[in-house]
Amino acid sequence: MALATAAGTRPPLREVAGVPLPATTVDNWSQIQGFEAQPDDLLICTYPKSGTTWIQEIVDMIEQGGDVERCQRVTIQHRHPFLEWARPPQPSGVDRAAAMPSPRVLRTHLPTQLLPPSFWENNCKFLYVARNAKDCMVSYFHFQRMNQTLPDPGTWEEYFETSVSGKVAWGSWFEHVKGWWEIRKKFQVLFLFYEDIKRNPKQEIQKVMQFMGKNLDGPVLDRIVQETSFEKMKANPMTNHSSAPKWILDQSISPFMRKGWWAANSRATKHSGCLGAWHLPLGTKALGFISSRTARLGWASSPLLIRVDLDVPGERVLVRTGAAWGPWVQGWGRQQQALALCSKVPSFPG
Repeated sequence: MALATAAGTRPPLREVAGVPLPATTVDNWSQIQGFEAQPDDLLICTYPKSGTTWIQEIVDMIEQGGDVERCQRVTIQHRHPFLEWARPPQPSGVDRAAAMPSPRVLRTHLPTQLLPPSFWENNCKFLYVARNAKDCMVSYFHFQRMNQTLPDPGTWEEYFETSVSGKVAWGSWFEHVKGWWEIRKKFQVLFLFYEDIKRNPKQEIQKVMQFMGKNLDGPVLDRIVQETSFEKMKANPMTNHSSAPKWILDQSISPFMRKGWWAANSRATKHSGCLGAWHLPLGTKALGFISSRTARLGWASSPLLIRVDLDVPGERVLVRTGAAWGPWVQGWGRQQQALALCSKVPSFPG
C-alpha cells in the first residue's frame, strides 16, 4: 500500500513484507527476487546515507589497483549496479548486473529478509557499512529533500516521526542494522562502521582489501586513502553525482555530498553553514526515543556499538550507542555539551 503522498510528481512508497520501498522497485519485485547471484559476487550493503558512494569508490580503487584513471572510466552509479533500480525505459539494476562479466561488484539497500535468495545459496561475499543513527537520520532527511524519486520528507518534525516509525524507504534503520549484524558470522560478511573508516581510513581500507583477496603495496594503499577523501570525492565528477539529471537528484535543493557539523567546526572554527543551511539538532526527544527503541530491540546485551569520537578543544567526548545509547563523557567534559554534540556528528559521501 502507499505510505506517503508525494508532492508534485514524486511517487509514493509501497510495502513489501512490511518494508517501505520505492514504487518502481516494487513494480519490478519479481525480477529482483529472481536475480541469479554468482559465487564470486561481492555485494555492497548499506542502509541509505551510510557511506554507500564512499565504500563503492574504495572498493573500485582496490579492484583497479589504485589506478585513478581507470576509476574515471564511468560515473560511480554505473560501476556497481543497484539491484533495486527500476526506471523504465532505462535498464533495471538487475538487467545491468546480468550484463556484467564476473567477478561482479553490486550494491543494495535491502534488509536481509528481502535479499534475493540466490545470494545466500551461492555463499556470496557481503560488505556492510553501518553508520550512527543520529547522523544517518539527518543526512537521509537532506537526501530525501533533493531526491525526486522519493516522497517529499516534509518538515524536520514530520520527517523525524516518519523515520523513527520505519516508514521511510528501506524501512527502519534499527531493524536493518540489527539484521545484518546478526547474520555476520553465518555468512561471508565484512561488517564495517562508517565512523571507523573516517577515523582510520587506512586501517579499514586494509580490511576491505583483505576481504576482497587483494594484496596492494603501501604506496598504492596511501593513494587510495587520498583519492577517497571527502575533498577528492566532492570535486570528482565521477563520484559527486553532478551528472545525475535534476529530475532524479536536484542538487539545487541540497548537495549530494555535504560536510556535517563536525567537519565545519573542527579546531573550534565557526561555520555558518552547519549541516548545509538546515542545522537540525535532534534534541532530547530523539535521544530518548533512540534509547527506548534500543532497549526494546534487546541491544542492551548486544556487543553492537556504533560510535562517534568527537575531539573537542579542551575536552574529550565519546558518543556511544548500543549497550547504552547516548553520551559518555570522558575527562573533564560536561554531559550537556555531549548531548548537544550528539546531534552534530560528521557527514561524508552517502
